[in-house]
Amino acid sequence: MKALVLGGGSLKGAWQVGAIQAVLETGFKPEMIYGISAGALNASFMVNEAGHQFAANKFVDWDLVNKKLLRFWLENITKPSDIGILKSKWSLGIDTLMSRFDGLLDTNPLHEKLKKYIDLTTLRRSPIALKVGAVNINSGEMHYADPLEQHFLDYLRASSSLPIIMPAIQIGGDYKNAFLDGGLREVVPVKKAIEDGATEIFAIATHPKKRDMEPINYRNLLSLIDRIKDISVNQFENNDLEWAEHYNENLMSIAGFSINKKVKLTIIRPDETVSVKLTEFTIDDIKSVIKAGYEKAYTVLH
Repeated sequence: MKALVLGGGSLKGAWQVGAIQAVLETGFKPEMIYGISAGALNASFMVNEAGHQFAANKFVDWDLVNKKLLRFWLENITKPSDIGILKSKWSLGIDTLMSRFDGLLDTNPLHEKLKKYIDLTTLRRSPIALKVGAVNINSGEMHYADPLEQHFLDYLRASSSLPIIMPAIQIGGDYKNAFLDGGLREVVPVKKAIEDGATEIFAIATHPKKRDMEPINYRNLLSLIDRIKDISVNQFENNDLEWAEHYNENLMSIAGFSINKKVKLTIIRPDETVSVKLTEFTIDDIKSVIKAGYEKAYTVLH
């Protein structure tokens, strides 16, 4: 089985879009797509578009899937308010005091886009398998949801909901069943793809192996949250990919796996930090990041 595995990274998902283009240009046709955070959004859009095409002509044109994904980013992710609107200090203060804090951003703009572009029935009828990862904030457990689940779209929203910055998502409206970004536990879901039987994998991460971090104003709440996220996500990403890179050589010693096939793994990730801020970006930034992702992936693949 061929799998495309898309890691998390917030707006770095634009870098991933460029890398996806280079991968698809090689003729790779995924049968399964896995995603976490921004990768979950990209994965769901691709599977949804593949479902539309398959319903129309029983065929998936991956070049067209790629073009539609590029167009989605260039037309819909052009400025911070396309993702969310920063809540007022007054409302944040009151909500915090009343124990009803629900994120720094109002993410309705992003969620409205998901409603417009992602259809559950289309996902279910798509010939491409899909799984997205999110974390239960009560139990701490990771859950990989697929479109056959009743509340899949809630899990998708949760997978891309950054802790503290964005609200926890109640699955099916149940406040006891709340989830957040899967990046709290895993960032690049290669292990899940292998567990499900993938034997050829393209994994696209969005952080470099080693990061050179500039000093920040750690007394600025948003800057501090962003830095904490970057540090933890980078480490989790390294752990995920190092595990995958050593999978074949440790095949006989891994407990709990019934899989005995070696995996062909191609990892694509940036050499340097992808600089694009959730609270301060333009369409030109998005274009530049997409281009950088394509150029890096093209170099890896040729």
